[in-house]
Amino acid sequence: MGGMKSKRLPCQHRLQMSIFESIFCSWRASTLFRARVPSDRLKRAEKIFSRLGMKTSDAFNIFLAQVELRNDMPFSITTSPERMLTTSQQGKQWKDAFG
Repeated sequence: MGGMKSKRLPCQHRLQMSIFESIFCSWRASTLFRARVPSDRLKRAEKIFSRLGMKTSDAFNIFLAQVELRNDMPFSITTSPERMLTTSQQGKQWKDAFG
């Protein structure tokens, strides 16, 4: 052991890493996450993710990245959501905006 230099192990000293090393370390240091969700909800969501060209795990990782970026939820959570517009209201707003 005497005289041997210690090699920097992957994912150590994150402040000195390039963006590519950081992405690689994020990928390598993964954790299996399990959650119970209603089967029908998951099936409907998987169809949407498939249309977008992603897997459920991709969507979950995007969600977590947005939480981390914003240090908050990436959408508002409320018990009083704004009322959705009717079709005629949407048409009027569209016409007002674009003529």
